[in-house]
Amino acid sequence: MQQLIVIEGATASGKTALGVALAQHLNTVVISADSRQFYTEIAIGTAKPTVEEMQGIPHYFVDSHSIHQPVTAAQFAQEAMELLQTTLKDYRNVVVVGGSGLFIDALCIGLDPIPTNPEMQLQLRSELDENGLAPLLEELKQTDPEYFAEVDRDNSARILRALEVIRSTGKPFSAWRQNKPAPRPFTTRRFVIEHSREQLYQRINQRVDNMLADGLLDEVKSVYSFKELASLQTVGYNELFDYLDGTSDWQTSIDKIKQHTRNYAKRQLTWFKRHPEAAWIPYSDTKKMLGEILQLIDN
Repeated sequence: MQQLIVIEGATASGKTALGVALAQHLNTVVISADSRQFYTEIAIGTAKPTVEEMQGIPHYFVDSHSIHQPVTAAQFAQEAMELLQTTLKDYRNVVVVGGSGLFIDALCIGLDPIPTNPEMQLQLRSELDENGLAPLLEELKQTDPEYFAEVDRDNSARILRALEVIRSTGKPFSAWRQNKPAPRPFTTRRFVIEHSREQLYQRINQRVDNMLADGLLDEVKSVYSFKELASLQTVGYNELFDYLDGTSDWQTSIDKIKQHTRNYAKRQLTWFKRHPEAAWIPYSDTKKMLGEILQLIDN
């Protein structure tokens, strides 16, 4: 049976280099499970791996879609499953790398069937446009504190989706995610890169500085006319949209990117802790972490 080896971790934790090293050792490929790296139009703010960083290892779901066609977790899982059963069917091991816990779970575990309500979607979108995200976040906090604790609060699409289900059914969104999906045609081993909080926050702050030096503002300007798209409702872009709108000064915008990224990293780690079977690998040099993972796989 095929095996997926998942390298998870918070943003800026060193997943890309470790995933590439593991794929090289196993002579296989990488499926990216980072929900922002799908999009061809944005690269700097998503920390998309460069050609040099990929080191010749094929990466799937990097530059695979347009921001005008946002990818849901269910869609990603379906497309990745099809890929595994066709193009990648002869690979005994496939490496999955990412920090988007919902997308990883959608592929490795499956999603519960959750109802949709197009009329409620339109109503919520209207409320968002008129009043902003804050009152919707407060509603989610009151009606489903469990999901509120783990969701990316800068991602309006996920907030609206949860409230769509809650208002339509009268049940918390988290309650709809308790059923057992269909079994998968592969086994899964999960590894999470672990940092001290201080170390991770230093890496995040440095990454943001590097993104700005690499031209993040110009990238944000290039997609500014599409800023209402769901695919662009994310940290690093929202803050600079505010700067370009004149509602935030430069330093405040930069500070908010760092703060919101740190907040996002904390929620990522909370999500990964949902899986007690995952092995947490203390961050060190890539070669040492690779050795620890290979030893665990062999055992």
